[in-house]
Amino acid sequence: MNFFTSISTPAYLIIAVAYFITIVSIIGIVISENRNPVKSLAWITVLLLLPAVGIILYVFFGRSLKSERMISRRNKRKLLRSRKNYKINLKDLPLPDSSKQLIKLGKSLTGNNIVLCNSLKIFTTGREKFDYLIADISKAREYINIEYYIFENDRIGNELRDALIAKALEGVKVRIIYDHVGCFHVKSSFYSEMRDAGIDIMPFMKVTFPQFATHLNWRNHRKLVIIDGKVGYIGGMNIADRYVYEAKGRKPAWRDTHLRVTGSIVAELQYSFAIDWNFMKQPLLDDDTVHDTASHDHTKQHYAQFIGSGPMGQWSNISVMMCHAISAAKQSLFIQTPYFIPTETLLSALQTAALSKVDVRLMIPRHGDSKILTLASFSFIKSCLNAGIKVYLYEPGMLHAKSMVVDNEMFTTGSANFDFRSIECNFECNLFVYDQEIAQAAKDIFMQDLENSTRIVSSTWRKRPILQMALESFVRLFSPIL
Repeated sequence: MNFFTSISTPAYLIIAVAYFITIVSIIGIVISENRNPVKSLAWITVLLLLPAVGIILYVFFGRSLKSERMISRRNKRKLLRSRKNYKINLKDLPLPDSSKQLIKLGKSLTGNNIVLCNSLKIFTTGREKFDYLIADISKAREYINIEYYIFENDRIGNELRDALIAKALEGVKVRIIYDHVGCFHVKSSFYSEMRDAGIDIMPFMKVTFPQFATHLNWRNHRKLVIIDGKVGYIGGMNIADRYVYEAKGRKPAWRDTHLRVTGSIVAELQYSFAIDWNFMKQPLLDDDTVHDTASHDHTKQHYAQFIGSGPMGQWSNISVMMCHAISAAKQSLFIQTPYFIPTETLLSALQTAALSKVDVRLMIPRHGDSKILTLASFSFIKSCLNAGIKVYLYEPGMLHAKSMVVDNEMFTTGSANFDFRSIECNFECNLFVYDQEIAQAAKDIFMQDLENSTRIVSSTWRKRPILQMALESFVRLFSPIL
């Protein structure tokens, strides 16, 4: 006697009707959300052909958070009142029209205008970045706010933990947000030790039952540090040994890009942290904490704009900014990303730029940290080459940098990758810097990395193993959820 014959006909009918109603209801939700028709049809097809699998996939990966808020309107108004209103007249700035238009777009999307950045240092090695960070932490007098996707319990993680505990014992207020899924493998005792020392530490969207399915797909991928409102850090590096030390098998440390900034821009980083902190059901940061205590020494100025994005926003802010910048490029586009799984819009923008004879160069790692993601990235290379995009494979190890230089006029870096997950599912943040000197420095870094990279030639690329091509095509089908 099997399961179906062991239950009565009425019970079976009730289960079947409930199952049918569930499928129809989910399809109704998919249609009512007015998504991209291709995406909607894909979900409907899966739900109709594989109902059980479709329901599970939709619960984990198909839900939309567009209608939800990270912070109440009341609390947002409080933060805005404590935030300085930087008024810079774009007409007076020595910037090209394309940059001014991009700045206006960023203001419309996020409410963030450009502000002064008194100093900006670019890190390309983890050792230098963490040495600077720990030195800045040692000088903290009021507060340290930290937000990372991954905070490992390893040598670097312990260095930072000890420095933070020392400051907390001195009376400095220390707050930490780490991503719960990103740190699944880290023992809770590591964070408990900091908590016992008086550090306020919170996991972002903690994955527990029964919220397991509703929280698993939405991750906080941001990397931010704010110290006393004077110094800020933003970029692609997590807190982990792999950015500093060689891994097993003599694999070199990961190559990444990170920024240290001072000036008014630090308050923009702090504003973003304050919203995320409140989202974690924590008290709204008080005015003294949010207040911009940055030094306004204008002997050296750069103009920068903080752009955050996430699944709760109406627009995919960073993606929209990148698409506009790519479309406006006239001379060159230099892009580095660890995972190249672009949306159709981003890919089309890059192809259009290359076909318009813009020098478009894309650098991705040959040996990524995920075989599946590497295969998915490789599946887009042919369409890039066909449009005239120059594609390079970084050889020494994992290239984790996420950066773009446009026309030697604008440079952006941060936590966002060129992939579906960063664009649609993750909470991300990037800094857009409008400065020729910084853009040239970033371009020089790209050119240095070219020395350790191999350019892909179409004739050679076509000769790769058939099995690899088949795997690339298969994995690409799952691009939206990778």
